[in-house]
Amino acid sequence: MPHHPLILTLELDEAAFAEFDGQRRRHFPPALNKIPAHVTLFHHLPGEEERGIVETLAAEMRVEAPIPVRVAGLRVIGRGVAYALDSPRLSALRGRLAATFSPWLTAQDRQGYRPHVTVQNKVAPEEARALHRELEAAFMPRAITGTGLLLWRYLGGPWEARGRFPCGGA
Repeated sequence: MPHHPLILTLELDEAAFAEFDGQRRRHFPPALNKIPAHVTLFHHLPGEEERGIVETLAAEMRVEAPIPVRVAGLRVIGRGVAYALDSPRLSALRGRLAATFSPWLTAQDRQGYRPHVTVQNKVAPEEARALHRELEAAFMPRAITGTGLLLWRYLGGPWEARGRFPCGGA
């Protein structure tokens, strides 16, 4: 059996996840929406290295306190809309993990990190601009919390949950 790549995301507090996932279900083309709302840290880690990745994540998250995240604004991302997030602690955590995982990082995961939650994608650009205007009109910056990390196996569309690593530090 081939080793499918792994994806690492931030686990959000329940209220934030419910809000973002509800928007994603409303605004994402239903036939293309195979996964819940998420904040990606890494898009492609090697599946054959899962054991070492799990050990690294468990050790890192044992001492990581819940992560404050600011929902900073909205962005049009070509054919969709995303909420832009800002979190120095999340960026620092991702930086430490990127250093550990550096031999395996793809070009996409080597780029600058700009955390976000995509609530719409793969629509016509004018539809994306219309949703952006609608969401922007009601937008208020707010604080949410990252409560851990989630590891997934990419299965060509859907994702399979492989591990949850809650924040353990106080």
